Amino acid sequence: MTPDSRFIELDKALHDRAEFDCGREELNAFIRQFAARHRAAGVSKTMVLTEKVPHTEKAGICAYYTLSSTQIKRETLPKAQLKKLPHYPIPVLLIAQLAVHKDTQGLGLGKIALISALRQCLQINAHLPSYAVVVDALDDSVQGFYEQYGFQVLDRHNGRIRLYLPMVTVERLFGE
Repeated sequence: MTPDSRFIELDKALHDRAEFDCGREELNAFIRQFAARHRAAGVSKTMVLTEKVPHTEKAGICAYYTLSSTQIKRETLPKAQLKKLPHYPIPVLLIAQLAVHKDTQGLGLGKIALISALRQCLQINAHLPSYAVVVDALDDSVQGFYEQYGFQVLDRHNGRIRLYLPMVTVERLFGE
């Protein structure tokens, strides 16, 4: 499975969702059963990095990420950041899913997917401002993955550790 060069929006007619396997059933089930439905419902958007195949074949998915908007409680942020923020829930962008197919793990596609997701968050932020990008870590190894790129622990959300990266940091990463 050789990855293509860029992420594109999931199209169930063109992309083989059924064969995706990252080793985590929750993430496999999402891309197979829910990603297209959630896009149609207007709640999230999934971007895929496909394998290079002739245009006549359905392309396998090497990696994917899903973005959505959400909000966080103001009180979950460090006190030093509260001064400039309103006294109501704070809008943020959520990396709801991020996964790499087992056959392409170890190629750096997780980092590439994260960079692509953050770049897209920055583009969205230009039109719909958000305070930060958040992610809910499935376990300690996932938490460590995000922390190595500057994400910080925010709180517990739905039984998981929620991490955040302020949008000003994302802007600096891309020289904005």
